[in-house]
Amino acid sequence: MTRQNPSLTEPQYFILAALMDGPLHGYGIIKAAERATDGRLRIAVGTLYGALERLERAGLMIADHEEIVDGRARRYYRLTENGTAALAREALRMQHAAAVVIKRSRDAGAAPA
Repeated sequence: MTRQNPSLTEPQYFILAALMDGPLHGYGIIKAAERATDGRLRIAVGTLYGALERLERAGLMIADHEEIVDGRARRYYRLTENGTAALAREALRMQHAAAVVIKRSRDAGAAPA
């Protein structure tokens, strides 16, 4: 991808994917990413908030609203149109990359991993 459309890191990809169904707060994003990867990806809180800040600066998601729960502010985030497009581009890029390896594995007579 070009510098204008850099590849997403795996945590960024699954953070954006978690927001596909609508706004979520930080803990909801962590749990959605964990479920989507069958527990393989566990995003640490520090990683999450750093990634959210970068994704927001890039215009891929925005803070949607806040609510107070047990005296603490809970901020919800949602995808932007640019975020939806970036997620789709990244999914397509990964699909193409996987197809290369799968084809080469078949051509070589090996089973894909």
